[in-house]
Amino acid sequence: MIVAVTVYPGQARITRRGTVSLPAGEHRVLVGGLPQYIHADSVRVAGRGPASVLGVGVLAQRNPQTPDAALGELEDRRDALQADLDELADRHNVLSARVELITTLARRAGGTFAQALAKNETDPGRVAQVGDALADQLTDVHTRRRELTTAMRTVQDELSEVQRRIADRQGHQPPDRTAIEVELAVSEPGEVELDVSYLVDSATWESRYDLRLVGSTLALTWYGLVTQHSGEDWPECDLRLSTARPATSVDVPELAPWFLDVERPMPKPMARSSADMAYGAAPMMAAAAPGGGGAALAAPLVQAVATVEHGEAAAVYRPSRPVAVPTDGIAHRTTVATIEFSAEVDYVTVPLVGPEAYLRATVTNTSEHTLRPGQASIFHDAEFVGTTTLAMWAPSEEVELTLGIDDRLRIERELVKRSTTKAVLGGSRRQESAYRIKVGNFGPRAAKVTVVDQVPVSRSESVQVRDVSLRPQPAEQTDLGEVTWKLDVPQGQTTEITISFRVDVAKGSTLFGGRD
Repeated sequence: MIVAVTVYPGQARITRRGTVSLPAGEHRVLVGGLPQYIHADSVRVAGRGPASVLGVGVLAQRNPQTPDAALGELEDRRDALQADLDELADRHNVLSARVELITTLARRAGGTFAQALAKNETDPGRVAQVGDALADQLTDVHTRRRELTTAMRTVQDELSEVQRRIADRQGHQPPDRTAIEVELAVSEPGEVELDVSYLVDSATWESRYDLRLVGSTLALTWYGLVTQHSGEDWPECDLRLSTARPATSVDVPELAPWFLDVERPMPKPMARSSADMAYGAAPMMAAAAPGGGGAALAAPLVQAVATVEHGEAAAVYRPSRPVAVPTDGIAHRTTVATIEFSAEVDYVTVPLVGPEAYLRATVTNTSEHTLRPGQASIFHDAEFVGTTTLAMWAPSEEVELTLGIDDRLRIERELVKRSTTKAVLGGSRRQESAYRIKVGNFGPRAAKVTVVDQVPVSRSESVQVRDVSLRPQPAEQTDLGEVTWKLDVPQGQTTEITISFRVDVAKGSTLFGGRD
């Protein structure tokens, strides 16, 4: 039985434990029913008892049907439902044929009775009696056919459900399995307990987070989502989540020389005689042949081998409770850790792009955990506000987290001045612009707001940006014209920023890149 599972990002190590009673001597113990694809080089055997391991082998088991009991039950149920559906379909076809037969008889009888009535050769009461009998039969057949249609729909729905469950268990895989053969030398009769472990693919775990901001505290809940479709169910056991990354070992790449040269014209082709054309290719082919004295062959391909990192480079997490993970490809969640961080909270807005004020938290990872990349759900107190992606976050590392939009901060950016003067003789054309940005805080407390905007930068001597006025004085201004203000906006108040500048355009030049 499975007693322990260690899940890596992409693989899992399974440990099975069993006890056998053996007399003294050499024996072979077969551990069968394992997934078809296991890493043979990863198989390890340990245990307790009066025995020593002589050898371990991996064998293929060919099965006509799946040895997975749960999958076998589903397949039997599928076959039974399909048989029921086929039987109902046959009965439906028989009733449909009977409807056609009764309809044909009624049509022919109607014609016959009509002729007999015209010649006074039959009783009208007899005609009505036959017509009522045919109508009653036809009504009964239609009723039974509708009942069959309803029954067929019910069976089809159940069959579709079973087929989906079979697909979840990877029922399309062949029924073959793998067995591990353990050769033992038993020194004295008794019980031998064996622990057999092996590595499988088709299993992984990934991180999910809840980020809950309450005041200046960021509460982080780390979840592990375990998914596997290896072909065997994992019962509730010692499940562990490891951050070790099984990798492929390769050589360190070597750089080829980086040559620079000038472009050289291609020489004109020379006329060739028929003899040259007949024999000119032979030396080239000889040079390319092995041992022909030509260019050296490329280096041989490197054989990649699997390795697993342990120790200081990885961490292993053991959930607080056992978790069963069926081989259904469905994610099963377990809690990895709950951490609280102190957060420095402020807002960032880029009014030129949009009026949104983004809540930002600057947080240092004060825990011992290296948080893996994953999607995070964001909550403000108890309110869900959106999702974000958390990158790798190491201990003592400081990160800035964007935690959604706060509509209680109102941002407005408007053009308050635009004037253009025509160029005079020998002069330049002048354009003056001014903008006003309003930052209103309607939240419950004072807010720190970082406002990012810009002023134009000229890339031509014919265009000059002059008389740039920024009020209040920005905290930072780059050579590319990006300007940053850091404002303290009291609760219930509005702070304004003004930007003004003049653009001089030389006579005869057309301004490109202007903005309203």
